[in-house]
Amino acid sequence: IKPAYILAIDFGPIGIYKSSAQLTRNYKTNDLIGVQVTAVINFPKKQIGKTMSSCLVLAAVDQEKVTLIKPLKKVINGTVVA
Repeated sequence: IKPAYILAIDFGPIGIYKSSAQLTRNYKTNDLIGVQVTAVINFPKKQIGKTMSSCLVLAAVDQEKVTLIKPLKKVINGTVVA
C-alpha cells in the first residue's frame, strides 16, 4: 500500500469533495493547506482504502516524482477548467 493524503477540496458553490492523493513523497501536509489544485469532479466516486474519493486531483507524474497541476494565479474555487 502506498501512503497517501486524504484531501478535502473546496469547490466553492459545488461543495467540498474528498480525494486520496499519493503526494506524501513530494509534499508535506503544511505545503498543501490552502493551496488551489486542479481536479476533475465528473468521474464516478471510487473507494480507495477507507476513503470514498469523489474527485481526481491532477498531477504530472515522472516515475516517483508527483507534481501538482495548479493555477498560476488565484481563481474562484469551483472555476471550470477548459
